[in-house]
Amino acid sequence: MRYLFPPPPVVSVAVAGSDARFPVRRIFCVGRNYAAHAREMGGDPEREPPFFFTKPRDAVVEDGGEVPYPPLTRELHHEAELVVAIGRGGFAIAEEAALAHVFGYAAGIDLTRRDLQQALRGKGRPWDWAKGFDHSAPVGAIRSAAEIGHPERGRITLAVDGEIRQDQDIADMIWRVPEIIAHLSRAVRIAPGDLLFTGTPAGVGPLAIGDRVEVRIAGIGSCAVRIGAPEGTIAPA
Repeated sequence: MRYLFPPPPVVSVAVAGSDARFPVRRIFCVGRNYAAHAREMGGDPEREPPFFFTKPRDAVVEDGGEVPYPPLTRELHHEAELVVAIGRGGFAIAEEAALAHVFGYAAGIDLTRRDLQQALRGKGRPWDWAKGFDHSAPVGAIRSAAEIGHPERGRITLAVDGEIRQDQDIADMIWRVPEIIAHLSRAVRIAPGDLLFTGTPAGVGPLAIGDRVEVRIAGIGSCAVRIGAPEGTIAPA
């Protein structure tokens, strides 16, 4: 087959203890899945059905990478997240069968252009631009469920230059992993290679050029990146 230009390279994430890599298909993210974070964002922590947004797969940044400070923002925020890696596809998956579709778990960071998000939300517009920008999805090495099982609890922390800013337990998620998969799979067919960012605890905040930000999840792993200088010459909005 002949293409007009070279196809995009395969985006992948490291798998702990293996030289095989996890090819990324799509990235789905759950909004406001911790009650305290819902409150700090001015929302209602009641247990309503989860909602989702997406990021492009080439937004993935590997552990140890650098994230250029993005354009169109003066408030780049960190959000620590448990990431679920899907290894088996399906549609309308029953909650009790959902974990059979999970390959493994990783630590991730949902980077957000917060001022842009708030401005768009205030105008009733979609806020994809605030979430789905370049380098907005750092992900650490995936630990397979065959190795660690399916963790239901574990301390999740985020530190900036060693100072802890987010500190909670994944057991505090409003919607647990099987419920998230069941809800998502009723809207779209999930497939091997999908990544699910499961929401962030309270304590989100700004990042500056030069900051080193690290997420750790007990029993799962970590992900650290450094915020670098902006690409190009476009000034923040």
